[in-house]
Amino acid sequence: MMNFSHTSVLLRESISALAVMPQGVYIDCTVGGGGHSLEIAKLLNFQLDGCLFCLDKDRQALDAARERLRDYPAVFINDCFSNIKAQAAVHGICCADGILMDLGVSSHQLDTGGRGFSFHEDAPLDMRMNEQQKLSAYDVVNNYSAEDLIRILFLYGEEKFARGIAGGIEKARKTAPIKTTGELAEIIRNNVPLKIRREKNPCRKTFQAIRIEVNSELEALKTALPDAFELLGTGGRLAIISFHSLEDRIVKNYFKELATGCICPPDFPVCTCGSTPRGRLVSRKPLVPAEAELAANNRSRSAKLRVIEKLPTN
Repeated sequence: MMNFSHTSVLLRESISALAVMPQGVYIDCTVGGGGHSLEIAKLLNFQLDGCLFCLDKDRQALDAARERLRDYPAVFINDCFSNIKAQAAVHGICCADGILMDLGVSSHQLDTGGRGFSFHEDAPLDMRMNEQQKLSAYDVVNNYSAEDLIRILFLYGEEKFARGIAGGIEKARKTAPIKTTGELAEIIRNNVPLKIRREKNPCRKTFQAIRIEVNSELEALKTALPDAFELLGTGGRLAIISFHSLEDRIVKNYFKELATGCICPPDFPVCTCGSTPRGRLVSRKPLVPAEAELAANNRSRSAKLRVIEKLPTN
């Protein structure tokens, strides 16, 4: 078995929030190493029509999850969760009792230096979660215009030094293509203020932004959210773990929209819009890791879990 190391974040909280029923149908949209899926499988009765579907666009992750869940008849699907609607149709899933999305990059992807996700190791610029796709970090860094680089660094990385970093990239690639994460990291460090370099590693935001662009992560999330919610049956729950403010904002706003009833102006004497809530927030605020988990896994520090339950249709 390939060594696929990944520590599942908010494991106890997310499984509890899904309220798994033995005979239910569940979809893990980002199976990773299979940590969440394994705990769901343990609660299912597959003889009573319990079903578990595991998706991941990363074939290495899917292979590791398949091995980890070898004692359970789960179904494994190599695809992005943005295609959940199509995959549900292919596999005859008309109604799900729970759907889980664990967003972002996995520990295995970060720790596998050759895939180019980490700025701590020198490796080819890649960052593709699905290694069959065409666009890579190399293409973004070497072929995007300076204006487009500024846009994605600012939008996806919330990097206030985007202009300087993009300028440094543009200057460097005129001499020779930028081929490795080490080269890119050095350019970033040379184009942010010395004070920033002394306070923290300045590469994180730029690497995050390029990774999001390469894998179309936010577009995939925006597509998957409504499709996943529509796939839920009444009482079904959608649980999403996010790791940065951009993802969390999208999830928060969509869940708020689902849980909002009348949208008429406050001064209207009677409701004319006819809108009623389609979902119920399981908790008003996002669940975050406990102190024990933070101490054991530093990468969990930014994780937030939001859960919504589908209400009956009037």
